[in-house]
Amino acid sequence: MWQPGKRIPTNLITGFLGAGKTTAIRTLLDQRPAGERWSIFVNEYGMVSIDHALLESEADEVQVQELGGGCFCCTMAYAMEPLLAQFIRQTKPDRLLIEPSGAGHPARVIDTLRSDKWRTSIDLRATICLVDPKDFDNPRCTNITVFHDQIQMADVVVLNWLDVRDPKLVQRCRQWIEQLDPPKLLIAETSLGQLRPEWLDLESTVVRTPQFATEPIESTRTTDVQLQHALPIQVKPDSHETRRVIALNQPPSPGKPLRLDNEGLGQWACGWIFSPHDTFDRKKLTELLQRLAPLRRLKGVLHCNDDWWMVNRVEEQTNFAHTAYRRDSRLEIICNDQPLDWLSIESSLLNCLFGAD
Repeated sequence: MWQPGKRIPTNLITGFLGAGKTTAIRTLLDQRPAGERWSIFVNEYGMVSIDHALLESEADEVQVQELGGGCFCCTMAYAMEPLLAQFIRQTKPDRLLIEPSGAGHPARVIDTLRSDKWRTSIDLRATICLVDPKDFDNPRCTNITVFHDQIQMADVVVLNWLDVRDPKLVQRCRQWIEQLDPPKLLIAETSLGQLRPEWLDLESTVVRTPQFATEPIESTRTTDVQLQHALPIQVKPDSHETRRVIALNQPPSPGKPLRLDNEGLGQWACGWIFSPHDTFDRKKLTELLQRLAPLRRLKGVLHCNDDWWMVNRVEEQTNFAHTAYRRDSRLEIICNDQPLDWLSIESSLLNCLFGAD
């Protein structure tokens, strides 16, 4: 159990967009020892918080804190440390899991947690990186240095999605990872994000350094659209620039969602928060979400006519599953090449609501 002054076992769960990080953390929570308090600190690239809803647990011993609006390895670095410190003081965890953004470089986060400031409170253990073998065959991923360094800096690499990937591709991806230096503590293969809790405590004396120097930080621009429903929380940044962490001050009105979009690091994101009283026609909604293109990532929790659902789409593959989340409907879309027509998408979403003409 947590004790004042005790160092908290801490793990980073990294991986590129759509690799299955959030699902993997959910599988670990299902295996959490009885009575242990676990805290999950999540970074989302987009402005609308989604992962906290996907990770929400009925257990009082599981707490989730999310920081959105950019990667806390770069554009949100100024906000990470004070929010993390506050989160630890409030939740007093027996274990801390940190999920950086899929677009984020892990080097700065790892360096921060190994610094003298955090060394007395954080016991940084194995960094686990999930990899979708399909990304190994995709130049859009392999041409990005972050993709390589997420794998390079991991102690444990887990090849995910094996149930739907070509075994020959999986083998080629594994052989590439096996050639990396220093060698991994473990290279595992799994499906549906199934992780073993003992992997969290694998020990290594190796200090892993990135293959590529961290690239210049690009700014993240937040579009000031419909922010009248949001309360900006000011956190003092390291630079002269002031950014905002957005939290809801009041729920949106039915049929009038809050929309927040941002761009940077070569990506565009847009998210919507709907009133909990808005109800979607799931058939219409499914058809809409499956035909949107091109996009890299789509995820959300949505109140439909037959239940509350979480939706998870990676490029062309879309999955729906029941969720216990009930507060409001949320949707986030991330694109690589160019932004979609967010206003048109919003109009289409509204047309999926019951009562829409």
